[in-house]
Parts: sequence; C-alpha cells; structure tokens
Amino acid sequence: MSEWLAMTAAALGRGIGAGEIDPRALAEAHLDAIAAHPEAERVYARVTPARARAEAAAAAERARLGVRRGPLDGVPISLKDLFDTAGVETEAGSRLLAGRTPDRDAPCVARLSAAGMVCLGKTHMSELAFSGLGYNPMTQTSPNPFGADWAPGGSSSGAAASVSLGLAAMGLGSDTGGSVRIPAAWHGLVGLKTTWGLIPNDDVVPLSPSLDTVGPLCRSVEDAGLTLAALTGRTAPDLNGASLNGLSFLIPTTVVLDDLDPEQTAAFEAAVEALTAAGAKATRAPVPEFAEAMETGGRLGAIVNTEGYACWGETIEARPDDIFPMIRERFRAGRTFRSDQAEAARMAFRALAARFLQRLAPFDAALCPTTPNLPPSVARLAADEDYYTAQNLLALRNTRLGNLFGLSSLTLPTGRPACGVMFTGRPHDEARLLRIGSAAEAALAG
Repeated sequence: MSEWLAMTAAALGRGIGAGEIDPRALAEAHLDAIAAHPEAERVYARVTPARARAEAAAAAERARLGVRRGPLDGVPISLKDLFDTAGVETEAGSRLLAGRTPDRDAPCVARLSAAGMVCLGKTHMSELAFSGLGYNPMTQTSPNPFGADWAPGGSSSGAAASVSLGLAAMGLGSDTGGSVRIPAAWHGLVGLKTTWGLIPNDDVVPLSPSLDTVGPLCRSVEDAGLTLAALTGRTAPDLNGASLNGLSFLIPTTVVLDDLDPEQTAAFEAAVEALTAAGAKATRAPVPEFAEAMETGGRLGAIVNTEGYACWGETIEARPDDIFPMIRERFRAGRTFRSDQAEAARMAFRALAARFLQRLAPFDAALCPTTPNLPPSVARLAADEDYYTAQNLLALRNTRLGNLFGLSSLTLPTGRPACGVMFTGRPHDEARLLRIGSAAEAALAG
C-alpha cells in the first residue's frame, strides 16, 4: 500500500476501476501516513477522518456495483483551508478567522465530492492567501521537501506539501497572483491556474474577488485535466497523441527573464532545449505589455491590495495583533487607493491583455520560468523584513501577470529542485494548454 502514496490520482483511479485498489484501504493508507508523518501538523490544519471514511465507503460500494462516478471516484484529496466545508472550520490560515465554521461546502468542493473524491482534510496556507512565500508564523509554515529551511511557496503551501510528501493524491488550491503555481513549482508538482470565472468562487474565503481563481496541484498533467473536468462538469481534455512537433512558443525577454537565480536560468534553458529537441520552436522577443503592467500597478495601485483591504480591512483593524505584521501592512497598502483608481487599473490591464493576446496569436503559448527565485530561507524571512518583501515580490512577479491579464497558465516541474517552467495560454484555453503540457511533460521527463 505504501506505493499508493506516490501514485498519480489518475493511476489510483484506474486501480480502483480495475478492482485492484479498495477506496477504503486507500483512504486508510493516507490517514495512517498523515498520522505517522512527523511534519503532518505543518501540512494539515485539520484532518477529517470521519468524512474521508464515509466518502471512501460510498466510493467502494459504487465500484462494487460498477457505477463509479468518474475516473477520480475514490481518490483522496486535500483542500486548502479557504474552501468552505460543512461543519468543519475554515480559517484561511488566520487567527482572525479562528473557529469560523461554515454550514455548507463551497460549490467547487461539492463538485469534487459529486465526482466521488475523498476529502482528507484542510491544509495550511499563507494568512488570508496574501503571500507567495507560504511563511506563516501565526499558524504554521508548511515544509518544503527540497530543503529544511526553504519556504514552501504560497499561498497554497500545505496543498503542495500534502502531495509532495505523499499525504494526499492531489490538492485543491487557489491562485490570485501565483498561489497555485509558485508552491507547485517549489515542490516539483504540476499546477494549473484556471481562467477567472471558470470555476465558481462562491463560499471560498476571498482575497481579491476580481482575480481569485481555483485550481489543482498534482503529480501529472493528466491529473490536472481530470480534476478540471470534475470542477467544471466538462469532458476531460483528450491528451492522447499529444506532441510538441510543430508547436511554437513565445519566450518573452521583457521582465520575466530578469534577475533569475542561476539555478532557475539553468533549469529553464535546459527545459527549452528539451522542448525544441522534441519538435517545438521557441522564439525570444520583447513583450512591452509586461513592463507596462508593472508600471500600471505602481501608478494606479495594486488591485489585490485594494480589494483585499476592502474585504478584510475592518476585521484587521479590529484585531491588528492577530495578523503577521508583514501581511497586515500589505493589506493596509490598499486603503490609500480609491475605488476609481482600482477600476482605472482594471481597464488598463484589460487593454494591455488585448495587446498581449494579439502578440501571442502566432504562438501556441508563452514560456518562462515559473519563479525567478529559489525558495528563500525561512529563518531569514523571519528576521529580515526587507528580505521578506523583496523575495515575496520576486516570487510573484512572473505568475501574477497571468492573473492581471486574465489568462490560463500551467507550471510543470523541470526535474531540478524547486524549478518550474510555466506555459501561459489564452483565456479559457485550458484544454489546449493541458494537451501542450502533456507533451511537454514527456519531453522534460526524457
């Protein structure tokens, strides 16, 4: 059973369908692994064994009767602790929300349950989802399997750790500026940033309602495609025969290649070499819209700060000592911007996105390192505020462009620790992006 803890969600589902894996035994194997793992308390904010066992028993009965709900029926999943779950605390990594207990599941959680997935519990995260680093001194900072002092990436830090440490087959996270893709990259996982609005955000603790998206962190592109299908009610993308031959990628030379850690540079260049060796063409060219996006945010104010303070300002000001000061001040930065400035920023980003999409039109996707930096030192993040600020902004720099421009995006592991390569496509282009990712996954593994 120990081999189950490292298998992809799709492979586990096939094993259930073939009668080789009992969903009840699979759930118990994961619950036992969580109970035995020395760092499980840094991964899971709370485990839900009663729910897991009930859902696994129902999945086992469906498998026995030959009426499975889909390819992931009976597969265990973790949920980031900002997705509402009926009767179970949902605190979004914050003491400010301690004891908050919803009376119903968020629609996206309900959809996964309807697909037969087994909820193991709720995972730790950055406070109120407002950090790309995953460092959370107020509750827990999740571990990074590549380095004891390395930050896990945020804000879906525990979601990534649950998968990389074999404590869930996949994790459900959210992405407002990179919160799925950064931890996925820093844990050697696949992470999918979906188009805004594709998956409902109802009953999901908000950070920036016009930017928040839902997406999976998993071990394979196939897993991401199957989970996307469960979350949307659509057919999973057809990955059969996926090939890089004849595909064309744009590598922007503006912003996203600046200030790269040497390891990230080496990993990215090796990935590009592998993709082109498999038949793809890569073209490097300036993308001025990226530089203009950075300038626009600085001039008109970051939408996430403005919307975040609108959501949480009153709660924070009532209990300012119950939130990490670095996160508190990031929220407070939003109180200086007026609503008309935020709307002006949204309009500016829509115009920049339209121009970028015209530039992307001859290509199948844009390609860049997922993060410029390696995971920073947790000890130094705790001791040096300037380091924290610089590393957080750097971690989010490449990923947040996809959120601001309303794009779909996929990060894949390069094979080097904590180094991801990111494919960015058009809005609602997830199916094609996943097909590209499936072919790229094979090339990068070779």
